[in-house]
Amino acid sequence: MKSLQSIFLSAILLVSIETNAQTNKALNSAFIQSYELEATKNYEAAINSINAQYSANSYEMNLRLGWLNYLAGKHKESVNYYEKASKIMPAAIEPLWGAINPLTRLESWSEIEKIYGSILKIDQKNTQANYYLGLIYYYRKDYIKAKKQFDVVLNLYPFNYNYMLMSAWTNYFLGNKNEASILFNKTLLYTPNDKSALEGLSLIK
Repeated sequence: MKSLQSIFLSAILLVSIETNAQTNKALNSAFIQSYELEATKNYEAAINSINAQYSANSYEMNLRLGWLNYLAGKHKESVNYYEKASKIMPAAIEPLWGAINPLTRLESWSEIEKIYGSILKIDQKNTQANYYLGLIYYYRKDYIKAKKQFDVVLNLYPFNYNYMLMSAWTNYFLGNKNEASILFNKTLLYTPNDKSALEGLSLIK
């Protein structure tokens, strides 16, 4: 015969399982509803559907709210949710990439630079982060730093149009005209009669 203690524990376990099942069902419904509302561009209602089940410790909810708030034009709120998601999962680059969208709208270039740096701490050879960080340095005319980032992506993808062309121009402005000439000519192999590459070669001559 079961003791009263084991009966009591079994009852608690059953209640816990049922409660968890109900919570999962409600959460699934909230996400489904948010997708349906997003499809109709009713972003505020989509946000409300997630907020009705919101838990600050949920990576998935914070990530979803980051995206929905971005779509709704609430860029500061979007960044806030992406930051919360990033704190919950520090090794994830997903929320870092997500935050770049609203930060771009806010023109927070220094914050975007920091995020690219954070991504590269997790994934040193991330091509997009290296390339876009290189572009930030290039347009600041910090060609030494730009070259460092472009070198990474060019070594990974030696015949990529953007990487060859930006590396060529960076080397040109650094005075590395031989390297620039080689890269401009390689760019022409990829895109014959490319105006930018031809302009670069004309300046070298």
